[in-house]
Amino acid sequence: MAGADGRAPGSGTHRHARTPTADELLASYGAAVSDLVAPGLRVLLCGINPSLWSGWSGLHFGRPGNRLWLVLHRAGFTEWQLRPEHTGDLLSAGLGVTNLVQRATARADELADTELRDGVGRLERACRTWQPAWVAVLGLSAYRTAFDRPRARPGRQAETLGGSGLWLLPNPSGLNASYQLPALTELYAELRAEAYP
Repeated sequence: MAGADGRAPGSGTHRHARTPTADELLASYGAAVSDLVAPGLRVLLCGINPSLWSGWSGLHFGRPGNRLWLVLHRAGFTEWQLRPEHTGDLLSAGLGVTNLVQRATARADELADTELRDGVGRLERACRTWQPAWVAVLGLSAYRTAFDRPRARPGRQAETLGGSGLWLLPNPSGLNASYQLPALTELYAELRAEAYP
């Protein structure tokens, strides 16, 4: 839905609306992105770790073309397709974002298994603090390693985390060729139906 000026609600010029240079991306290795959280969350989305683009911009899933934004819209979480800078609109939709590992890398496979396992404790503390109804880990391999569940399948998990229901979803990154948009949308829509009855 566009506003009177033709722009989507919550849109505007963000300080990182431009494309970063290769040097800027390299310089963002190891950068952290603050959790996007607030009281009353329906779902806390948990990525694996920030991309270099996110490390540079300070925004979760920071590349504007990241498939997460389209999938969230198509799955019914948002009325229109958000962009990384629409943080207020994301929170208004009852969605927050964190990561298992806080340091930015070019690829998730640059992380050590111990980092992923250590991230579970941090995620559990975030769930206890913010009490989202659900926490959704976005990354099958990372989840299986971090939670020591080598056979975990996408969808609702049997256990809870910090009092929140636990859900597993595929990573929306374009590097994840195993899941195309229709399959991603269907899996995310299952969580949408459970979290927003």
